[in-house]
Amino acid sequence: MSVVALAQELVRLDTVNPPGQEEAAARLAIDRLMAAGLSVDVIELAPGRPNVVARWPGDEDAPALCLTGHLDTVPFGQASWSREPLGAEVDGDRLYGRGTSDMKGGVAALLVAAEAVAAAGRGRAGLEVVLCSGEETGCEGALALAGADGALGRVGAVLVAEPTSNVPCVAHKGVVWLEAVALGRTAHGSMPELGDNAVAKLARAIVALDGFAFDGVEAHPLLGSPTLNVGRVAGGMNVNSVPDRAVAGLDVRTVPGLSCADVVGALGAVMGDEVTLEPWLDLPPIDTDPDDAWVRSVFEVMGERLDSAVEPRGLAYFTDAAALSPAYGSPPTIICGPGEAAQAHQTDESCSVAALEVAAGGFTEIARRWCGV
Repeated sequence: MSVVALAQELVRLDTVNPPGQEEAAARLAIDRLMAAGLSVDVIELAPGRPNVVARWPGDEDAPALCLTGHLDTVPFGQASWSREPLGAEVDGDRLYGRGTSDMKGGVAALLVAAEAVAAAGRGRAGLEVVLCSGEETGCEGALALAGADGALGRVGAVLVAEPTSNVPCVAHKGVVWLEAVALGRTAHGSMPELGDNAVAKLARAIVALDGFAFDGVEAHPLLGSPTLNVGRVAGGMNVNSVPDRAVAGLDVRTVPGLSCADVVGALGAVMGDEVTLEPWLDLPPIDTDPDDAWVRSVFEVMGERLDSAVEPRGLAYFTDAAALSPAYGSPPTIICGPGEAAQAHQTDESCSVAALEVAAGGFTEIARRWCGV
């Protein structure tokens, strides 16, 4: 089966998260990996939500190459699609459907590469294929694998097939997600003087963030400076009551040198004591040396297929590598996949058919070189 046909099969399976329901896509991948001869372990994030770890051994005691991607997708959104979101329709060079770019196309390419390496026989080193559930809601599956004793093996490099238009990237930002919580005292809406309005407190704290910057944090050469976004605000029970609780969701994208504690301290100093800050996700940035020998090899392989020189690049978004790479001991990590970042989470999401084929060929060559087959 071609990489395009496999991507179509994956796209036709509904893995929208929430609720996730990645099992059908995982089963498709498991059946193919087992048929190719890989051993497979399943570690559930929740019932019906498997994480898959498949292994192809090497002849020597050498660390494996990890090929990883996630199986869930974001919801379709409120806007109407011009094509069926799960139709996986091909029109010219475009494959349409939810997950084509983010990132079922990338998953299809890494599965094809694993099958090709297994068909070539054992080499010096092996492969570890990791397919995660729950990436879109904070790398839940990858974090579960990282925290499960013995779930992950010995790996010397990580390739994440997230959408980069097949350009290998060596860095991505980390993330801290927080809730800013304001508490007050409820009262009847006709007698607001008897209450303490939590929404007003939160509003003052949010307005104080206007123009905020993380002073003293050095810009990263590939990632730039950290960013802050107020992504959600909620408060109150009904229109005719004084709200006694209000919450804002804050999204901070971090760079090396900026910790979660630093984020909380800097935001707290500006937002004041009318709110408390409660972090609930903290994932580190990825920052791989572009002069690493394996990185240079990947640059060469993908550069030949892109017909252009590859220079070190970084990404504003985060990936499962933020959870998996530290669990593996922080080996060299590259993010490279056939999808297009601008297509991720979009209505009428699509991916280039030619890019899928380039990714499958490039991943196969990268894996062959690592394994020595």
